[in-house]
Amino acid sequence: MSFARAEAGMKRGLFALLLAGMAALPGMTALPGIAADLPPLTHGLTPMTEPKPAPALRLGDLDGKMHDLADLKGKLVVVNFWATWCPPCRREMPSLERLKQRLQARGLAVLAVDVGENADTVFAFTGQLEPAPSFPLLLDRDSQAMQRWKVKGLPTTFVVDAAGKVIYRAVGGREFEHDAVVSQLLPHLPDQ
Repeated sequence: MSFARAEAGMKRGLFALLLAGMAALPGMTALPGIAADLPPLTHGLTPMTEPKPAPALRLGDLDGKMHDLADLKGKLVVVNFWATWCPPCRREMPSLERLKQRLQARGLAVLAVDVGENADTVFAFTGQLEPAPSFPLLLDRDSQAMQRWKVKGLPTTFVVDAAGKVIYRAVGGREFEHDAVVSQLLPHLPDQ
């Protein structure tokens, strides 16, 4: 068995153990698609005290088409690192699509970077979403992008301004279309 396959199996096992432990807590019940009732998604992004240039990000999507963050210079870009096995990731994905729909005409772009999974797994998951994502779903199969961006846990989201600097970070699930998040993004949209 390869190291990557063993690591993936270990992640699934740890995740199942975590969910089982959460389900045993008072007040936690099972939900369809998510094994336990989770706390609500939060509203807000953490400003970076010293915005720095975003690390390189060039990955293929579900169809193998390459996407490069550098090509989006001049736009405000939300870069979300996630995985299908991550409950808060699953819950926040539709809100990313609603945010994109709300602000794309004003210069917002969204890139969702799936970490360590294959195209079939991601495609099957997105078929369950409403609304379905219309932004690129990129595959970081070897977790190299995750390491370059210094992602410690999923979901983790970064906001990259029109000049290519990381200006916000969010660790944990967010309700991205919430007015609190939108009000943080509005001043940075290129079409003001």
